[in-house]
Amino acid sequence: MINKLAKLGVVPVVALDDAADAVKLAEALMEGGLPVAEITFRTAAAKESIKLIAENCPEMLVGAGTVLSVEQVKDAVSAGAKFIVTPGFDPEVVDYCLANDIPVFPGCMTPSEITQAYKRGLEVVKFFPAEDAGGLKMIKALSGPFPNIKFMPTGGINAGNLKAYLENSKIAACGGTWMVKKDLISAKDFDKIRELTKEAKALVDEVRG
Repeated sequence: MINKLAKLGVVPVVALDDAADAVKLAEALMEGGLPVAEITFRTAAAKESIKLIAENCPEMLVGAGTVLSVEQVKDAVSAGAKFIVTPGFDPEVVDYCLANDIPVFPGCMTPSEITQAYKRGLEVVKFFPAEDAGGLKMIKALSGPFPNIKFMPTGGINAGNLKAYLENSKIAACGGTWMVKKDLISAKDFDKIRELTKEAKALVDEVRG
């Protein structure tokens, strides 16, 4: 899973209010060159959205984000989620995922949280909220005592700073919402989503080949 996400470089982070938009959104992301999405449990439509994408777009790598409980992990995986992302480090959630061979990327922004991830054998953690927590400067500082940990920064990543993040060897992939903003989804502007996704993929290809 780590290799798949690293190869893609960018993970669109999606909040869907209406599951009816899920398949169209997934198709736009795939056509734009990023067959991956982190569907956040910030809305009631998350589980159904994951289910529809998993059933209708089997080539799509769909995961669940903003997961706050073991119950949400179970809901997400039963719907077809292939990976779990949490905003913070919750030992109960992380340990459940590890015990059940579910790829998990817990949110970590302090040395103490990263230590807990490291002790459990995790190689990649989510760094959130990336820009507000110090961005690349903070990631470089944390990489000193944790040379074997890579980061998936999310929060404040956009087309303007994506390249700088991807050029850092400690970045596995970047999570971002700029190509899947709620106003674009609510307007059903899937052409714009496809266009922004293509631009993001082009930046990934420029940096990582």
